[in-house]
Amino acid sequence: MSMEKGRIAFQGELGANSHEACLAAFPDMTPVPHPTFEEAFEAIKSGDCQLGMIPVENSIAGRVADVHHLLPNSGLKIIGERFKPIHFQLMANPGAKLEDIEVVQSMPIALVQCRRSLRAMKLRTEAVGDTALAAKLLAANPDPKRAAISPALSAELYGLEILARDIEDEHHNTTRFLVMTADPNPPAPAFTDPCVTSFVFRVRNLPAALYKALGGFATNGVNMTKLESYMENGAFTATFFYAEVDGRPEDRGMALAFEELQFFSERFEILGVYPADPFRTRV
Repeated sequence: MSMEKGRIAFQGELGANSHEACLAAFPDMTPVPHPTFEEAFEAIKSGDCQLGMIPVENSIAGRVADVHHLLPNSGLKIIGERFKPIHFQLMANPGAKLEDIEVVQSMPIALVQCRRSLRAMKLRTEAVGDTALAAKLLAANPDPKRAAISPALSAELYGLEILARDIEDEHHNTTRFLVMTADPNPPAPAFTDPCVTSFVFRVRNLPAALYKALGGFATNGVNMTKLESYMENGAFTATFFYAEVDGRPEDRGMALAFEELQFFSERFEILGVYPADPFRTRV
């Protein structure tokens, strides 16, 4: 996926995993940090940024709930996906030694994903809002007894030294990102690309409506790789769904499946048709 020079939004501080994902996928674009997902989405919608790099799920922590609730009504389209292996580095102020470190700070999910390593090093933990923020705060307040867990880019940006590399407990730790645009009609993927189609739907209030709505995917040989339910407006009913399938809407089998889905649904919207990341096929 290529893109001329422009701006790409992400949530977090400079040096975060999302920042690294932006640089890897779009090296000619300028990554723009935002404190919240809402602000990142708004930057894309307003045109301040041409694209967004938004994490949606992690192989250990599961889905990013905030993003999944923002997606359906964002007005944005998905034009790509990227899978990023997540590696955490233990970093400290220049001159600090590993044996002198007593406290390590990072966002809670990073501390959890490194807990065995931290236990072995007998380090106390303190939570902050973001991995890159942990590095930024440490750089601003040097302390030879403190360290931060953050991506390698943070050490480079904030002048810290890496004391221990890749300390995550599970080395298959991977985050999936979606590439978002405000263009309501983005160019279709190349015909030769294996594709993923993401969509949302709300079934009608009928007995077995969900069963009937999804039946067309099975009978027409369409592989559904994701189906997630949502609570809407505080109601304790699971009638709103986000789904992903292999293929394109114009494929005959998928077209027939969508026709059947819409018959049993009161809302249906395609959020994006985009090339499948080759990472999906790795063993």
